[in-house]
Amino acid sequence: MPEENATPTTVAGSSPDSKKVDPVKRGIAFVIDAVIAFIPTLVPVIGGLIGAAYMLLRDALPVEALEFKSVGKKVMGLRVQIEGNPDAKIDYAISAKRNWMFALGPLYSVFRIVPVIGWIVVFLLGLAALALGIVEIVKVFTDPKGKRIGDNIAGTIVLEERAGA
Repeated sequence: MPEENATPTTVAGSSPDSKKVDPVKRGIAFVIDAVIAFIPTLVPVIGGLIGAAYMLLRDALPVEALEFKSVGKKVMGLRVQIEGNPDAKIDYAISAKRNWMFALGPLYSVFRIVPVIGWIVVFLLGLAALALGIVEIVKVFTDPKGKRIGDNIAGTIVLEERAGA
């Protein structure tokens, strides 16, 4: 009979059967959310603000049918949990701490209509979003708990949704 603590991917502060989420599953959830955030950006300025707001606050959406999480996490059966406090709710502040870097991408449509200076801002936002995105992807794959920078800032972890929970 194997020991209870023999699994190296067990996540501290959660149930003993919680394991690091498959990074590909997290990636698919992110792509779903990114597509949802991109669609409004087709409308200049206000669309970028809507897309950025979705990316920023997606882990605390006030939609009961989504169980107060992003569409991508709902579809992929994932949840965000405050590390060490599984009963605490994810609020807007925690969601913003986790996701501020992903809100940079949709903001490009706010600036793209401004000649020259706006285009420079769009280019710089694009570079920043790309660089941060690459770092976040590397962290999800290499961190033993699958924690990215946003998770470390907010004190959160992404877990598989428990069956029946």
